[in-house]
Amino acid sequence: MSKQKDLSHTALETQLLHAGTLRSQYGEVSEAIFLNSGFCYDSAHTAEKRFNGEEPGFVYSRYLNPTLKMLEDRLVALEKGAEAACVMASGMAAVHASLMCFLKTGDHVVANRVLFGSCYYIITEILNRFGITYTLVDDTSDLGEWKAAMADGCAAVFIESPANPTLGITDIAEVSKLAHAKGARVIVDNVFATPLYQSPLELGADVVVYSTTKHMDGQGRVLGGCVLGSTEYITETLLPYHRHTGPAMSPFTAWLLLKSLETFTLRMQRHTENAQKVAEWLGQHSQISRVFYPGLPSHPHYAIAQKQMTGGSALIAFEVKGGKEAAFAMMNRLNLITISNNLGDGKSLVTHPATTTHSNIDAATRQEIGITDGIVRFSVGLEHADDLIADLQQALQ
Repeated sequence: MSKQKDLSHTALETQLLHAGTLRSQYGEVSEAIFLNSGFCYDSAHTAEKRFNGEEPGFVYSRYLNPTLKMLEDRLVALEKGAEAACVMASGMAAVHASLMCFLKTGDHVVANRVLFGSCYYIITEILNRFGITYTLVDDTSDLGEWKAAMADGCAAVFIESPANPTLGITDIAEVSKLAHAKGARVIVDNVFATPLYQSPLELGADVVVYSTTKHMDGQGRVLGGCVLGSTEYITETLLPYHRHTGPAMSPFTAWLLLKSLETFTLRMQRHTENAQKVAEWLGQHSQISRVFYPGLPSHPHYAIAQKQMTGGSALIAFEVKGGKEAAFAMMNRLNLITISNNLGDGKSLVTHPATTTHSNIDAATRQEIGITDGIVRFSVGLEHADDLIADLQQALQ
């Protein structure tokens, strides 16, 4: 394999095309897909050295292979403050592994109450089965609530910011200070903001997780996840868990993601410009009671967003007057915008969180945390903003 180029002084757009590239003896331009499961060695001595870490190289694709290595290195170049990365089969595999690799019975976890349904399930159900307790914070903008939740100590703080689906914002820097004072590790799910608009590690977090299924792929093709952090955390804490439990990413998926990252900045610019225009339009519509978008001054946590985010990204939440019936009627009348529980696609997608992504949370809790029956989550795509607004206009009449 060829040596990687030194791109340390180049712009992000350049690194997303070249970072991590390894070429075989054939000199291919587009990155190669290594679909093999295993690797062979020149001698038994080489195999021994590969396994005990004395010699670099690949041993098994459940651990790593050249295509996965290229993707991990490119994601490290994308994520400010990251030293190492580990890609996995899905975003939820990444979330689960980032916590389970170091938590043990008797530990305590603190998280925001508004979480993606599967993240909520992991913290409140799966971890709890192993004797890991939790406290959920209602108002993530209230540092007093975070401090109180950590009062008796904690091992981990898990933050979604912006949160799914109401786009609540947490002050990552301040919460990280509180957590570190208790000796806790801070993990941030940064999927809504993306690494282009928010850098949790530079804000003080220890670990950042992504569903690469979303904007990094951007075309609704593959499932994937990634965990990034310090070399020590990735190599000494996460990788042993990952290697022995097997949530490995497919090399074909890694190759598709490498291709998608080449256009990541261009796509996100269009996503964000569209989302800002649509959010501003929705905010003026008589049938919409509330709009949640970090780029709007009306967002309850706008000041925090301005401090730690450089863009609002592609997700909007809005509440249709009339509850579930009115929200369903609006969604069913859409012609261009598609109903889907996915997000981050090039195509615009809407879902009704209370009956899809957050349906595993009981109705009373959903009401408490602001996921009302009128809330619709809108993943704004790459279409022309005027066409999206026209579709919403006719659907809301």
